[in-house]
Amino acid sequence: MTSGEHTQSSGDVSRAPAARRIASADPVVVIGAGLTGLSTALHLPQDRAVVLLERDDRVGGKARTARHEGFTFDVTGHWLHLRDDRVKALVSDLFEPGDLVEIERRTGIYTHGTMLPYPFQANLHGLPLSIVRECLVGFVEAQVAAANPDALAPKTFADFAVARFGRGIAEHFFVPYNTKLWGTSPDALTADWVQRFVPVPDVAQVIGGALGLVQEGLGYNARFLYPKAGGIDALPNAMGARLAVARPDALKLRQQFTRVDARNRQVLVGETWQPYSKLVSTVPLPRLIARIDGAPPEVVAAAKSLRAVGWRWLDVATKTPSPLDEHWVYVPEMDIPFFRVGIYSNALPAMAPPGCGSLYVELSDRDTPPDLPTIFKHLAAMGAITRPEDVLFARMREVRCAYVMFDHAYAEATATIHAWLATQDILSTGRYGAWIYNSMEDSILLGMDAADWAA
Repeated sequence: MTSGEHTQSSGDVSRAPAARRIASADPVVVIGAGLTGLSTALHLPQDRAVVLLERDDRVGGKARTARHEGFTFDVTGHWLHLRDDRVKALVSDLFEPGDLVEIERRTGIYTHGTMLPYPFQANLHGLPLSIVRECLVGFVEAQVAAANPDALAPKTFADFAVARFGRGIAEHFFVPYNTKLWGTSPDALTADWVQRFVPVPDVAQVIGGALGLVQEGLGYNARFLYPKAGGIDALPNAMGARLAVARPDALKLRQQFTRVDARNRQVLVGETWQPYSKLVSTVPLPRLIARIDGAPPEVVAAAKSLRAVGWRWLDVATKTPSPLDEHWVYVPEMDIPFFRVGIYSNALPAMAPPGCGSLYVELSDRDTPPDLPTIFKHLAAMGAITRPEDVLFARMREVRCAYVMFDHAYAEATATIHAWLATQDILSTGRYGAWIYNSMEDSILLGMDAADWAA
């Protein structure tokens, strides 16, 4: 179902429901049993009843795992980076000692036929000298311009890359890579989402990296946790199991909501109206607004202006291990039909049968069937696979809503929507409910905040 569709059931439920008496004992209803929804239900006080609705037959949202012929694949890279003590305590309590392994990130950038350490802006050594010079000169010019008190704040993501790193680094990495990732020019995006996720090295690090002194450990995800048995679905499954013990009747699988009657505080599930005291939604924000009866025209218009980029990737199984050491690699080259490659089995050998490899390949093209021979040729050229003939199978997978678009309509539209929802005792949260870019840990934290709000 698309975000603009309404489902009308037969009989009385298809008409506007009659006014009902709102009771203080009505449960908190949470829509979506991904990490945020599970966290919300887990952290509500025991004296608050909760109903957690999930349309699928399992929990996890996009933190889920597929297993095929002995190979394990997540929805591309789902590595768990923890920095908050509350989430660390929760995760420690959910797993037995040794069930999670801590891994030091190994990440690269494949460009100009060579593999550079991550991040590009701090590891220029290995590029053609003319490009190194161009990047360093641009970086120095950017530092001089930034020292000007009259310097203008960047309006687009492309402006941000030039202002922060210089034109050379922007044009050789940030602009082409993000054009492939977002499927649009970085000029169409603001820089609102990048502050935490783009490493900003200092002058000494940029110069050292250009001279060949590898700059490691930069960025928010230098180390990560992963289930030892393989598959990130161990995390939501553990949260779901904990919820089943604490609140045996809270989770309702295969329950799709189709309408929200905000005036009477109830949601339509199948042909039954489920009352609520407060509503926490984690579904994509445009989908929620499309299903709320009587949402104001300005809110509906704001929701229709929100955009997201879809995701297509290949689960690739190989009969030999990947020759690379990296866990994932960024690929900015415009003539290569993918922008990122991850090797699950490099992080955890259990993700593939002994002597084999398990990879994900994120595709730039969102429309046409993938050209597998060309993709395999490029994977072999960069060393991600030994040779094309070693591929046992490749399965294309996709999600329609992967990254929200931080375009120039974003800020005003999301502010308009969330302000109105707050007047209706509705909280739209999580990566897609809040309509943001975040990590798995952030989603769990948003669930904790939602529980505080609902309580």
